[in-house]
Amino acid sequence: MAQVTRDNFIFTILDEIQLQYTELVELVLGSESIDNNEKQYWFDILPSMTDEQVDRLFNILMTERRQLEELNLKYQEEIKTLNEKHLIEWQSLQSQKAKQQVQNAEKSDTSKADAADTLGLLGNF
Repeated sequence: MAQVTRDNFIFTILDEIQLQYTELVELVLGSESIDNNEKQYWFDILPSMTDEQVDRLFNILMTERRQLEELNLKYQEEIKTLNEKHLIEWQSLQSQKAKQQVQNAEKSDTSKADAADTLGLLGNF
């Protein structure tokens, strides 16, 4: 008997099951729709299941994995698109802020006006 730890849960799996159904064991362990107690239940009853039942379980879990991978890819693409959109918006906002800061600095910078006033005064002499 082997003990496999996943997510702080110890599963007990017969060595024969682990050798005969290696891929199925990994599918059960990796399933997101089955909680740990249910996973252990499947490992416990696997020796008494018919080949047809084992095949059906395998097909169900493969379908789940395939669908989750497809969803993951789809959402990764959507997240990438959203991130690009938000990056452009962020850069635009930062650019507007920088322009505003420059304008504010120019407004508060009176040295040009002072120089013009001084030149005007000197011109009067």
